[in-house]
Amino acid sequence: MTPQAAPTTETELDADARATDEALRRLAAHIPAVDRRMADHIRRTPMPDRLRESIEYSALGPGKRLRPMLAVHACLAVGGEPERAFDAGAAVELIHAFSLVHDDLPAMDNDDLRRGRPTNHIVYGETMAILAGDAMVSLAFALLTPGPHQATDPALAGLLSAELAAGTTGMIAGQVYDTLGGFPEDLDDRQRLELIHRHKTGALIRASCRMGALAGMWPRVDADRLDAVTRYGDAIGLMFQVVDDILDVEQTADRLGKRANKDADAGKATFPGVLGLDASRAEVCRLRIEALDALRPLGVNAAGLRDLCELMAVRDR
Repeated sequence: MTPQAAPTTETELDADARATDEALRRLAAHIPAVDRRMADHIRRTPMPDRLRESIEYSALGPGKRLRPMLAVHACLAVGGEPERAFDAGAAVELIHAFSLVHDDLPAMDNDDLRRGRPTNHIVYGETMAILAGDAMVSLAFALLTPGPHQATDPALAGLLSAELAAGTTGMIAGQVYDTLGGFPEDLDDRQRLELIHRHKTGALIRASCRMGALAGMWPRVDADRLDAVTRYGDAIGLMFQVVDDILDVEQTADRLGKRANKDADAGKATFPGVLGLDASRAEVCRLRIEALDALRPLGVNAAGLRDLCELMAVRDR
């Protein structure tokens, strides 16, 4: 998939949107299976009905499912069968859902709209939202644990759990930098911004890629292929956030499915705020090239990761 010139007419815009939707449907072909793994795991785990309902509302509701897609396509990129990454994709999506529920809380971003719907704490109350987020963390790691319904090799389960733990801790560290500060000394504004988002957004995206690749290669892990996927994940993790910051300025809440301009309104650092819009767009281009270059050693198997990169660079929501 190669980037096209920007559409200039309404007909071209409609055609471009249809092409993007079709590409996403193709790339997301395995996501229903990942969602079933999440749904079955949540249903089988003993818990109060209201807690299960709150978890399902956020974990199984509408969303891009980018991280499971990355896990599956990273698995394919290293020559694995897609189903080998389903548990990894489901686990990382549970962590992502937990992070959104907690991010939206009054003590954090205080948002009332997420993915075009009322946020979890608006529907279920603040206490239940906190507990549902907590439960999604334990559910994610339980999903990777060998058991009656999980056939994961114990050694692979340990590796995947370590990757997910690193991604989760990195994400939380980024949230701390973003909301409470505590930066290392002698960083300029851009360096602080990159530190925030290589953790807050990038850490879990990196983990998604590495978990999918590890699952796909197991038990013969090739360090060079894992390194290629890791470098790709690092580049698209930061690129995703730069695009997100641009959209926060340029798009409406209806289009985004969440409140627009919220970070700028809260006084948080954003790429357009620090670099300006033109330089932010240039950074997207630079990171796109970096991500695609990282995939060269993987050849045609990495077609899905390439297409995801292209779509993430031009997404409008």
